Amino acid sequence: MRYEVVLPAAGSGKRMGAGKNKLFLLLQQKPILIHTLEVFQNDDNCTGIWLAVKPEEREYIQQLLDEYGITKVKGLPNGGEERQHSVHSCIKEMEQVDIVLVHDAARPFITHEIIASLVVCAMEKGAAIAGVKAKDTMKKVRDGVIIETVDREDLWMIQTPQAFRFELLYEAEDVAEKEGFLGTDEAMLVERLGHPVHIVEASYDNIKMTTIEDLVLGEAILKKRA
Repeated sequence: MRYEVVLPAAGSGKRMGAGKNKLFLLLQQKPILIHTLEVFQNDDNCTGIWLAVKPEEREYIQQLLDEYGITKVKGLPNGGEERQHSVHSCIKEMEQVDIVLVHDAARPFITHEIIASLVVCAMEKGAAIAGVKAKDTMKKVRDGVIIETVDREDLWMIQTPQAFRFELLYEAEDVAEKEGFLGTDEAMLVERLGHPVHIVEASYDNIKMTTIEDLVLGEAILKKRA
């Protein structure tokens, strides 16, 4: 089942403390961004990739695409200050497709199997997101004091990709922009429309490269897969 994917790639990587876009940091001598792009480049069901980028980084990213043979990128629109703005920038340039995925460019360990499950679920039900069950005890805290221990059986840690029928995500992004609403992820925008969002169990390996410690984990995951 065919799809296109949006990758917001205009972040600053402040928490990584790298002094540059964290997507350009290396894992086994290859930029994080390229690891992620190769997942979709090598998926026959992916018909297009959209990268929201900083204007000043566009030329360098294009050089990386050429160097590593990433040929599925259809556009490099300007990213916004927030992830939501970057996604909307891509959505507005896309032609009508059946299913669109939104994926963190700093999540290089997603698998084709999980992607396929998300696409099927989104085609059938409109919206599907990746996640894993919470493993730790969860507590609600206010002003430094625990006020409730939350039953973790009902809690999931949400990841990406998040998959949607194109027209549903387009409407959700458009409504949010008109109302000046800023959500934490695309699923939240769809939820605001009253549309149910389904979850597909993913993998604990599907981590996001956010801190220096994540780079160590990333190297370990690559070695395990090798």
